[in-house]
Amino acid sequence: HERIHTGEKPYVCKQCGKAFTRPGFCKEHERIHTGEKPYVCKQCGKAFKTWGYCKQHEKIHTGEKPYVCKQCGKAFNTRANCKVHERIHTGEKPYACKKCGKAFTRPGRCKEHERIHSGEKPYVCKQCGKAFNTRANCKVHEKTHTGEKPYV
Repeated sequence: HERIHTGEKPYVCKQCGKAFTRPGFCKEHERIHTGEKPYVCKQCGKAFKTWGYCKQHEKIHTGEKPYVCKQCGKAFNTRANCKVHERIHTGEKPYACKKCGKAFTRPGRCKEHERIHSGEKPYVCKQCGKAFNTRANCKVHEKTHTGEKPYV
């Protein structure tokens, strides 16, 4: 906990040099580079890099959506997704880019945006090695190697 205040990040990714406050965070991050997905859904076999993502996914199969928006009644499978949705109603964008000030509703979207300024490209095509700043862009690119054309 004290590292939050000191800023100390002693655990460093061997691949890209990104630093973390806890060893588990570093190990989880390194899965971006290795592609390791050790947690598997018992229902469909889909694999995930974190236990939490797997548990969240498994709610798709049960249909469980215990978190309900107070404004419109829409239901969600996680508290976090419900909270982010509620920002549609409030207009709250609590995550701002440190470089340009552009604001976002989700921390991940802000971090993704900040890569525009830093030039960081942590997602690498397994076929040709080309690097991308978002997982989505990498996935779209990888389809050029398979010839898959999912959009009509």
